Amino acid sequence: MPVPDTHTSAVPLSGDRFHSEPGALYREMRRDHGSVSPVLLAGDVPAWLVIGYRELHQLTSDPVLFSRDSDLWNQWEHIPDDWPMLPMIGRNQPSILYTVGERHQRRATMIGDALEAVDPFELRRHAEQFADALIDAFCGSGETELIGRYATLLPILVLARCYGFTDAQGPGLAKAMNDMIDGSADALAGQAHVGASMLRLIADKSAEPGADVTSRMITGQLGVADGFTHEEIGQDLMVMMAAGHQPTADWIGNSLRLMLTDDRFAASLSGGRHSVAEAMNEVLWEDTPTQNVAGRWASRDTHLGGRHIRRGDLLVLGIGAANADPQVHIDSTALTGGNNAFFSFGHGEHRCPFPAQEMAEVIARTGIEVLLDRLPDIDLSVPADALERRPSPWLRGLSVLPVRFTPTPSLGTPALGGPR
Repeated sequence: MPVPDTHTSAVPLSGDRFHSEPGALYREMRRDHGSVSPVLLAGDVPAWLVIGYRELHQLTSDPVLFSRDSDLWNQWEHIPDDWPMLPMIGRNQPSILYTVGERHQRRATMIGDALEAVDPFELRRHAEQFADALIDAFCGSGETELIGRYATLLPILVLARCYGFTDAQGPGLAKAMNDMIDGSADALAGQAHVGASMLRLIADKSAEPGADVTSRMITGQLGVADGFTHEEIGQDLMVMMAAGHQPTADWIGNSLRLMLTDDRFAASLSGGRHSVAEAMNEVLWEDTPTQNVAGRWASRDTHLGGRHIRRGDLLVLGIGAANADPQVHIDSTALTGGNNAFFSFGHGEHRCPFPAQEMAEVIARTGIEVLLDRLPDIDLSVPADALERRPSPWLRGLSVLPVRFTPTPSLGTPALGGPR
């Protein structure tokens, strides 16, 4: 693919440095390119990475000029059908991610209403039960790996129950969703499993609605009766589950890593739950799970951050870089003290719905608190600098988090997939 003149010095949105030390790379990009940097996606596909806090705020505040409609992209003729980033930069996808205007607002209302009805106390009970069941499986051994055996399982199990799946379906959904997001050899099979499961769930809930998110989306004021098809609702459920699962899993993993490795938190692992909330907030500034989001497309020629942006250019939201913009995050060594002006949940009309943010926080905080309550002397079993990140241009999380602790007895929590 020919690289435009504007991108002759573009930075690949991949590679070892991008995964191992993105903060240093973002600083270099800001030094060399300013607040809007030319980047190359897989296959040398050109895009712009918006790494300035003010510029990202400007972009996400103008959904007309910087549209979510991917049909505007001026690179589609160069994109092969097997391009590995197609699952994240969709073409002709009938989900809320790529709808704009009034229909997007109606879909956002439908989703928000369905999620807002989730009882936060019941949600916490679900998270506690699944957390205890997962911990029971390894608490007697004195050591475990917390990403694969805990963090990447807990969110999807809780969400599956909230959406109306049976507990017996939860473990299969967890494996399929993780296969799909990790881009493993089973990614397409995982995607097919999740998609088919959603359509079966919608059919079941259409016949016999329950007190769950899926039933509320079908039968609510803006459900099927108001012009949304089963396919659209199924796509939105997949988006909600993917967006609610892996970023929450990485929020758990990144927060635990911070508490186990950072002197500001390491001494207070058992010092009260306030330290958990502080660590989770710091992660959203310094090590946010959602690093980059694709994207927005310019609906006409314009300028942003001193750059000439052509009609149809793709702009990637550099959330992790914008959070670290020295104009707003002056001292990275100081605790943010509860400041939540980060971009970690997005901004503007396409930001993560507030009820979804609350659900993610309840699941992540409960998962961390239950783990620390059950295993209060938990510690890393490898040097901190040996921890590796999962390779992804979009999300930032650990591949593994090996720990050791004093063995403790199981609580006898019902096995996953068994009766509630």
